[in-house]
Amino acid sequence: MSSAVRVSLAEPQWHALRDAHLARLRPLAEPALARRSRGERHPVEDFLFDYYPLRPSHLLRWHPGAGVRLTGESARAALAWPGYRPDGDGVSVDEAAVVARLGPRLPAMVRLLDATASRPAQLGCFGMHEWAMVYGQSQDDLRHSAWPLRLSPAATAALVDELGVRCSHFDAFRFFTPQAKPLNVLQPTRLTQPELEQPGCLHATMDLYKWAYQLLPLVPSELVADAFVLARDVRSLDMRASPYDLSALGYPPVRVETAEGRAEYVSAQRQFSERAAPIRARLIEACAVHGS
Repeated sequence: MSSAVRVSLAEPQWHALRDAHLARLRPLAEPALARRSRGERHPVEDFLFDYYPLRPSHLLRWHPGAGVRLTGESARAALAWPGYRPDGDGVSVDEAAVVARLGPRLPAMVRLLDATASRPAQLGCFGMHEWAMVYGQSQDDLRHSAWPLRLSPAATAALVDELGVRCSHFDAFRFFTPQAKPLNVLQPTRLTQPELEQPGCLHATMDLYKWAYQLLPLVPSELVADAFVLARDVRSLDMRASPYDLSALGYPPVRVETAEGRAEYVSAQRQFSERAAPIRARLIEACAVHGS
């Protein structure tokens, strides 16, 4: 692991990068903060802030990544954040401290990312993981009970029975109803995650955001933002293809109960897998550089 500074940025340079980061993400993060202050929740646009623990304010915080020295008086403010150290006339990421904090999570992360990247994308699940989360439940029992199901409970269950469930992602599987879990072709666990994770999985793609922000401030905020935007787009498909009717929120359904809807889902799933590949590769590279 090298802690050498490779580039120094003057205050106007890194201010421009920080401002571009804020301009990109503020329109996505600030509405979530406003809804939270009003006690409101959006099942699509707030998901990444509800499910993943990174606060919106921390997502908006700009980091240059390891190997960059920020100079200028205002750079000293970064010393209040974990993982920074004084560096001559500026500040830079304290790589050794961040790697020590990550501990065994860093090699575990790269093993999972490497294993996922080594497999072909499997595109035959048709989003049935979301349907398995409501299988056998009444409207009052639903996680998003404020929003109606597109089909009746009986028709919802019949579709799951007809298409089957092929979910490889543990963190989706663990939300299946008790009745649905035995229907899954796989029975994933946390321990088997490196053996089962595959790049066609929407949740594996969304999790790239989790791995990216866990590497902060070793990686630049641009990488975290790329992963966040991708995860947000994936969540939109995830819920449009779900059994919920979110058309009132501006999310028209992908009707996976039809052959046309399933084809639309597979096409979008493939595109997300292709968008995820370079982000996964950048994360693997960052893990390799800082874990060596």
